[in-house]
Amino acid sequence: MPFDQSLVDKPSAPSVHSYTWRDVALYALGIGARKDELDYLYEGKGPKVYPSFGVVPGFSSMFDLLAKSGGDLAMVVHGSQRVRVHRQFKPNDTLSTVTKIRGIYDMRKFAVMLLDSETKSADGTVACESTASIFFRGEGGFGGTTVPKEEKIVEMPRGSDAREPDFRVEETTSPELALLYRLSGDVNPLHADPEFATRVGFPQGPILHGLCTYGHMVRHAAKGALNGDASRLTGFDASFKKPVWPGDTFITEGWNVGEGKIALQMKVKERDEVVLGGWATYS
Repeated sequence: MPFDQSLVDKPSAPSVHSYTWRDVALYALGIGARKDELDYLYEGKGPKVYPSFGVVPGFSSMFDLLAKSGGDLAMVVHGSQRVRVHRQFKPNDTLSTVTKIRGIYDMRKFAVMLLDSETKSADGTVACESTASIFFRGEGGFGGTTVPKEEKIVEMPRGSDAREPDFRVEETTSPELALLYRLSGDVNPLHADPEFATRVGFPQGPILHGLCTYGHMVRHAAKGALNGDASRLTGFDASFKKPVWPGDTFITEGWNVGEGKIALQMKVKERDEVVLGGWATYS
């Protein structure tokens, strides 16, 4: 079925997402928060909100556009995610998100859809802006243009500039992690149903949500560079390079590259492979 190009650049209806401290704590647990991060887990501390929570209110409008696009949802994987934070999230609020498809691009073996979202708080102020790239495996070759290159905000130290990371955070995940993270809204059966995962090309079992891995990266950046103060993070971006399974051990390495910028990469220890590459900015 061909993609519906008429959807490009048309804003979705506002998607309203009301949440309380319970949702905030559930999200924090879903991205691996431990008891030493009590400020993000206990209502007596607010709780504080990890800024990567900004991906949650956009689930509904993004999935609605994906469903209308004409692509096969069974073949969808997350390619990358960028978030710009304009203000800290409150422990309870009502957010409104509008999403637009920027474009649907042809990469021959797969198609890529770029979706831009703007999320506003109940008082009308912009809380965050985000861009997601979504891959439709096996659905390229329709004659479209290729994905435009994004501006590189942060460069990884390479070549003559290569050096050891400034911090390294290692964390083993739970085999049940995907079942926990999906309770924050991303209920794709790829992350829960072994039979479904096998049918769409993952016989090892359900894979972990890319945005769960992404949330771990954001937590680790705060731990490694900002003494755990995630409120200082103003933006983060990551490309998903390899699938991850619940129970894998993450190793996040970070390089402070000046002017409030951190280059990041995450590896899976058991397979010694890079699964995520990205960056964060902070104030």
